Amino acid sequence: MDSIGAVSSTATTTLQANGLGMEDFLKILLTQLTFQDPLKPMDNQEFMAQMAQFTSLEQTQQLNTKLDALLSTQGALQSVGLIGRTVDVTTESGTVTGTVASLSLAGDSPLISVRTTAGATLSNLSLSQIAAVR
Repeated sequence: MDSIGAVSSTATTTLQANGLGMEDFLKILLTQLTFQDPLKPMDNQEFMAQMAQFTSLEQTQQLNTKLDALLSTQGALQSVGLIGRTVDVTTESGTVTGTVASLSLAGDSPLISVRTTAGATLSNLSLSQIAAVR
């Protein structure tokens, strides 16, 4: 049996999308050990190297999950500082200047409401629509 090479982030993402985890790898390994040739058993070093790779893969998947949560939290915390600030927001009709009136953290990403200098209120604007903060 050949050992598995280095795992890229693309491979990790693919494995997560397909729902493969540590249990699946252990089942494959157990099946492989069950059906191996008794006259040519797996080398101990190769076996330990594969186990280390499986453990590394699982830790990488957990790290990716925690980094996603951290980035989401950081975006929410940074967006709180926008309340009351004057911003330029890009909309379908062009750039609008106004003051951030409120912030919604209910969805996956923060959404803001901006009270324009003309007195209108634009709701559910994403942070990516902000062109400038003054």
